[in-house]
Amino acid sequence: MALEGDRGCIARARLLAADFLAGVRDEHGLPVSQRVLDLTQLVVSELVTNALKYAPGPVSVDLSLAGGAVEIVVRDSDPVLPVARAADGGRVGQHGLEIVMAVAQSFEAHREPGGKRVRARIALADPPDVPRPWQ
Repeated sequence: MALEGDRGCIARARLLAADFLAGVRDEHGLPVSQRVLDLTQLVVSELVTNALKYAPGPVSVDLSLAGGAVEIVVRDSDPVLPVARAADGGRVGQHGLEIVMAVAQSFEAHREPGGKRVRARIALADPPDVPRPWQ
């Protein structure tokens, strides 16, 4: 999905994630918990928000399945790689990358010609020791 940065594009990216996971469940028969849906939408939202905030030009979002995980790839035109800030409970805002790194199975960012690629993975299977109050 290509995003131009208009109003509502973050919501469209979240909807893309929900539709993708519905397809994973309905077309491929793989279980997708509410937790996986929520975390995937959160990560998509945070990565797209950061790309739109810091990078001029278009942003793209790609979702795929890889090794039992949802792979989220966001590309933008800014070659500066994101860096998580030190934890600071008194800081208002700018916690998005910290959140992504806390909930993702893996996270990485690489420069590419014309910008960068940020990738996060969310495991499809819920860990056995995670409480599931949402079920």
